[in-house]
Amino acid sequence: MRTMTMRCLPVLALAVLLSACATEPWVKPYERERLADPIMQVHRDALSARHTEHVREVREGGRGGNGVQGGGCGCN
Repeated sequence: MRTMTMRCLPVLALAVLLSACATEPWVKPYERERLADPIMQVHRDALSARHTEHVREVREGGRGGNGVQGGGCGCN
């Protein structure tokens, strides 16, 4: 009985590990609207975020570099 358990344990562990590699997305398309909720954003207060970015630009002496465009130093 003990050898049977020892043989089944690795097979069971392998099955559990492989079942974790599912190909379907964890978030269903109809659940994605909840992720677009404003409460899920990094900066909840837009005015505060703009002020923080302005202060950072003034301190660093450059503009940009926090989005898609290049930094304030001219390097893209």
